[in-house]
Amino acid sequence: MIWLALLWGCTDDTDLPPPPGTDTGTTADSGVPAGCEDLPHVTYENWAWGFLTTYCQGCHASTAPDRYGAPEGVSFDDEAEALAWADRIEVRTLTQQDMPPAGGVPSEELEILGWWLDCGL
Repeated sequence: MIWLALLWGCTDDTDLPPPPGTDTGTTADSGVPAGCEDLPHVTYENWAWGFLTTYCQGCHASTAPDRYGAPEGVSFDDEAEALAWADRIEVRTLTQQDMPPAGGVPSEELEILGWWLDCGL
């Protein structure tokens, strides 16, 4: 009986899950945000750059000849600028669905945009 108590006291608890109600914000040891572990890995380099170039840069490039009413300074010329506007990109494109104003973004692309905004940043 004593050896059982000693054995119990010597177990390594690093493999135990966190206590219930503990939000670690990521899945165990992966660094992936919770809820994103089964989604494709979407980054600026492998997807978002192409999306922004195709659907946003016509108005939101600092070098656009006609910004069609896009506010000065709201440009997505590089990853840093896109990240700075990520919250607004999400609201205008996924929530309000008024960007791009001409529409035309396939629903599959909008889904991937959501993955990038939620999991790839």
